Amino acid sequence: MFTGIVTEVGNILSIEDKGDHHITISCAMDPARIAIGASIACSGVCLTVVDKGGVAGEGWFAVDVSGETIKRTAPAQWQAGAPINLEPALKLGDELGGHIVTGHVDAVGEVVSVTQVGGSWQYIVAAPKDLAPYIAAKGSITVDGVSLTVNEVADQADGACHFMLNIIPHTWQVTTLGRLAAGHKVNLEIDVLARYLKRMQSLAAQG
Repeated sequence: MFTGIVTEVGNILSIEDKGDHHITISCAMDPARIAIGASIACSGVCLTVVDKGGVAGEGWFAVDVSGETIKRTAPAQWQAGAPINLEPALKLGDELGGHIVTGHVDAVGEVVSVTQVGGSWQYIVAAPKDLAPYIAAKGSITVDGVSLTVNEVADQADGACHFMLNIIPHTWQVTTLGRLAAGHKVNLEIDVLARYLKRMQSLAAQG
């Protein structure tokens, strides 16, 4: 379980094809504090640590990523040198600063536009129609592992939707969101509460 509060940006150091993809990621975390088998969200994808090394400030960890995971997530993040948002799994007693995030990507969205407004940036992101019913103004959504608040939603003729986000300078600087531009693909995870509410609504309609 995660909160969508990114602790640092790492980089993919190498990718080896071992049936699955064996991916090594740089990090500033102390490897001595990373357990083999621990979960780390990598741009919103929950992955299991299978190896680690280095020292605090110049560490690394390795994960195995299936072809199915790569197929269902933003392709550009799985390239050597690519920056990647990192968040260790939530521990009992940790502050829940964002919202409840599972690390299971629901769909890949696409950045429609990025516009600077004052000191912040306004993003318009397109989400597929399967996700549109779960996205609401003032609700939460996870974009590349970052917990964000939806400001506005515009439904599209084909059933999909465009939603607007406001990215403050701090988030712009300490995550990969500042590197995004129109056309970039992003990992989307809907709010787990929206998932339950939609289910309850469906059951009420049947009854």
